[in-house]
Amino acid sequence: MYLTKAREIRRVGFVSTRISGSDGVSLEIEKWAAVLERMGYECHYCAGVSDRPTARSTVVAEAFFGHPEIAALQALCFGRTHRDESTTGELHRLRLLIKKGLYDFVERFSIDLVIVENALAIPMNVALGLALTEFLAETGMPAIGHHHDFSWERQRFTMSGIEDIITSSFPPRVHSMNHVVINTEARQQLCFRRGLSSIVIPNVFDFEAPPPPLDDYARNLRADLGIGESDILLLQPTRIVARKGIEHAIELAGRLSSSMSDRKIRLLVSHPERDEGSDYFHRVIDYARYLEVDLVIAPERIARDRGIANDGRRVYSLADCYLNADFVTYPSSYEGFGNAFLEAVYYRKPILVNRYSIFESDIEPVGFKVALMDSFVTPEVIRHVRRLIEEAPLREEAVSANFELGRRYFSYALLEQRLRVAMMNFGVVG
Repeated sequence: MYLTKAREIRRVGFVSTRISGSDGVSLEIEKWAAVLERMGYECHYCAGVSDRPTARSTVVAEAFFGHPEIAALQALCFGRTHRDESTTGELHRLRLLIKKGLYDFVERFSIDLVIVENALAIPMNVALGLALTEFLAETGMPAIGHHHDFSWERQRFTMSGIEDIITSSFPPRVHSMNHVVINTEARQQLCFRRGLSSIVIPNVFDFEAPPPPLDDYARNLRADLGIGESDILLLQPTRIVARKGIEHAIELAGRLSSSMSDRKIRLLVSHPERDEGSDYFHRVIDYARYLEVDLVIAPERIARDRGIANDGRRVYSLADCYLNADFVTYPSSYEGFGNAFLEAVYYRKPILVNRYSIFESDIEPVGFKVALMDSFVTPEVIRHVRRLIEEAPLREEAVSANFELGRRYFSYALLEQRLRVAMMNFGVVG
């Protein structure tokens, strides 16, 4: 129905498995939507779980990777080299159900352009990916595939009984879709593995707006989480998954405690989600206990936005965590780009970064002033971190220079420029 004539783009529909909380994909959706609305477009949302305004959202429960039926199907698709006929039947049953939800979403809001957020890149929900591929093939709907992670970047997806589907749908070759990736390595691999061209739009932050001050509400965070005013608060602003390298942050905290015995070191992990199982979570807890590191994990007290919990206690935002932090740890072994890095730069916090590959190729050449480690914590790393914590002039010079670099290379202005390129073939706002 969309192939019959060119369409004027007015209403944009974001589609993902989850548009909720403070995971990297949800955060980037929020940024893209802010810029698109500034450009004159109207944004709507379709996902298995959504915290966006209900008047602009459609929830298709089976689109969520955590839906019981989807989780059961995923377990039958991976870790083996073939699939049973019954697995194929269940996959197509769920595909049809989700596809109907997609049609309903587009019809309900008169969507002109679909932006698929990671659901056609990493097979967290195979049925959703297949439904999206068929929907786009059947309608010719203008689409942008915003790809954050690919299946070949995750070990748990390397063995599967659905290679035919992964090859055809993650991502698909459909004529109405333009592909966007978040780093140069992904652009190269997408071309090499799938023969698809793409443009790079890195993660961004609203550097045009100054960071908020530490207000009276945020000042309560330390006391509410049992952190002393004189304690040194290290913030690990990530989920608890193995590639985040949280054991390095724990080691850093332990070694700083030994060398700075006059002040207590606390390590706050902001995101408790365990999307990739619980084994690593328990490893983190055990390792912190072994090194006698004061680890703070308070999922009931930290959310995307401020609020009040059911028991009446204050709930803090991720911004509140940054405002209270003395130092940010980011020792990931792999990242698609680095949302947490840009957040630390925006909130003018000193940061330790493990030199993961995308940081080396797409971020480090810009010239940010940060403490760097290469796979493990060394005495030199400890000395550099201590200086950034203890020497105010050095710290202020670094965070001020970093903020200016962020504003120059990773701002909303860059995002708007690149979005215009990605949408060039589709239409304009009337």
